[in-house]
Amino acid sequence: MRLAIFNQKGGVGKTTTALNIAAALAQSGESPLLLDLDPQGHLSGINGTIPQDASKSLFAYYQDTKPLFDLEVPWDQIGSLIPSHQQLIKVDSIFGKGPTILNKLRVGLESLESTIGIRPVVIDCCPYIGVLALNAIFACDRLLIPISTDYLSLQASEHISRTLQVLEPVLKRRVERRYLLTRYDRRRRMSGDVLNRLRERFGNEVCETIISENVAVAESPMYNRDVFRHSPSSSGARDYMLLFEELKSINFL
Repeated sequence: MRLAIFNQKGGVGKTTTALNIAAALAQSGESPLLLDLDPQGHLSGINGTIPQDASKSLFAYYQDTKPLFDLEVPWDQIGSLIPSHQQLIKVDSIFGKGPTILNKLRVGLESLESTIGIRPVVIDCCPYIGVLALNAIFACDRLLIPISTDYLSLQASEHISRTLQVLEPVLKRRVERRYLLTRYDRRRRMSGDVLNRLRERFGNEVCETIISENVAVAESPMYNRDVFRHSPSSSGARDYMLLFEELKSINFL
């Protein structure tokens, strides 16, 4: 299973969701691989392993065709990570958008799976459509789209939907997707409005689970932890475990 987590808008809980889904997978007995495909490197920062040398990051796979296996670093109590580097931002300008580069991550992951076996892969994408995000879409089996409860984020979900429709003839398949509402505040009327509009537009592709605004979820990255280790009794830990259980129940994970 390869799950990409993507939205064209930042600040929607993309990295937090990638981290906590991977942590939930680990709690269930899996050993997932996380890929930090964002040049900002937030996920790598949580792990504490942003490499100073780009040759030890995911950029080396694109620039030097270094095997993905050689770039993995351990992530205690979760699995492993292939870290990001700010040089990843150059991938668009260096390699263009031909079919070879768009399929490069998929090819690398297939090679990795043939070497060490299949395991869950969670890809934290950059918040814009470019070569890196397209690599994730071409490589993934499923796509999770976090949407925070604001209208700009809702608008971004429409852009993603149209982008995926354009890509389907090229991919020759429909990417299975789910829309996840994050940072939900029941005290705000706008939260309910966004939820209703999302369900009207995307129907049963919207997750039943909602990730509520929660201090534990927001502060756990500061302590380099997922929410389960940081505050296992918090509502944030409960929300993410419910999300994991929902996605497992529909064979999305």
